[in-house]
Amino acid sequence: MSKYTAIKQLIHSYLIQSLSIYTSNHHDSCIDEQKIPLYKGRDNNRVLYISDIAIKLSKSHNRTPMEIASGIASHLSATCGEVFSIQIVPPGSIYVELKPLLLAAWLQSIAIKSLGNEEEIGFPSGEQGQIEEIAKRKISLDNSERLFAVQYAHARCCSLVLLAHREGLIKLKNIKNLLADTSENSQEQIPWLNHNYQMRLSHPAEGHLIAELVKVVDNLEFPHVNGFVNWEKAALDLSQAFEVFWCKCRIWGNVKISSPELAQARVGLMMATQSVLKFLLVNKLGILAPLEL
Repeated sequence: MSKYTAIKQLIHSYLIQSLSIYTSNHHDSCIDEQKIPLYKGRDNNRVLYISDIAIKLSKSHNRTPMEIASGIASHLSATCGEVFSIQIVPPGSIYVELKPLLLAAWLQSIAIKSLGNEEEIGFPSGEQGQIEEIAKRKISLDNSERLFAVQYAHARCCSLVLLAHREGLIKLKNIKNLLADTSENSQEQIPWLNHNYQMRLSHPAEGHLIAELVKVVDNLEFPHVNGFVNWEKAALDLSQAFEVFWCKCRIWGNVKISSPELAQARVGLMMATQSVLKFLLVNKLGILAPLEL
């Protein structure tokens, strides 16, 4: 998995590969890559994607959906069975679920890196350059006020991550890295997994926040998104999921003392949220991502 690969994009690439092998073995032409049905399941307790490609192919390939799904699933299992759980569900849907190891690796990549760099963003270096660029975009005051909740969530993430650094929960290479777009924010592996290689983050509020992060990054990086993405709504949904997480999932006090690895994982989730919120604020909404308010 590359640094910032959207999970949907990764699964889509595996589906293309498996379809190519399957259709080649059966002397059939492969479906247009742009038209492979793939959508994320709504269960926040797991990161699950569903494809009905077998149902779609059955209409023109003179085979039952379950037969086609079985062939595709066998190739998927052979190719990526170590990181995905593959299941066939009648009448022929293919369920692809992330295993904890891949989800942990994905969260780590989002938490310790920024989504993009200054050259890609198009901002001059430094905060003054950001302010000048935003002024050129003529962002309305009404829009800024409406998105204050998103800016607040970003600032809260920053302050909490800095507090975790000061108290020794995590180690930031440089506090200024929260402003940077090209440096690693952390020099350590966040303990996402327990000794049984299961996710430590099992609270419903944690699952909901992870689901929102996955959805936003899918929309940011997957090239086959159909229709218009409402980035303002996406940012507000993510900030609201963070607020619920912060209310429901403690980090300090007894949690820090009795379960320091869980506390670290929750800080890591805040770091990932901060990274994605910053990208949305600056790149998609054209307003500042403040460190404090």
